[in-house]
Amino acid sequence: MRFIAIAAFAAAFAMPAHAADAEAGARVFRTQCGACHVVEAGKNRVGPSLFNIVGRMSGQVEGFRYSAANRDAKLVWTPEVLETYLTNPKAVVPGTTMAFVGIRNATQRADLIAYLQTVK
Repeated sequence: MRFIAIAAFAAAFAMPAHAADAEAGARVFRTQCGACHVVEAGKNRVGPSLFNIVGRMSGQVEGFRYSAANRDAKLVWTPEVLETYLTNPKAVVPGTTMAFVGIRNATQRADLIAYLQTVK
């Protein structure tokens, strides 16, 4: 049921009709995510590694201690779910301990997701 609600929410805020730019997304990652996350496999910081995040189940990075909310969210990080999550993380995963409030700019979100799709 939770997945259906997330999917419906994601559909309401579908990705913009912008040709996403992974290079610009790398810059968004550095400025918005890089203080807490890395894109190297097996390396965690305050947040888990985001290496190969697209298509991965939430709460699954080995060696990272997740909040109960993130561990139990049972989300698959598709581009659509990432779009919704990056808009307002606490709305998607109530109880998350992540302090990040989201990225308001739809172009930056699309670029970031394009970049995350390249880190495999």
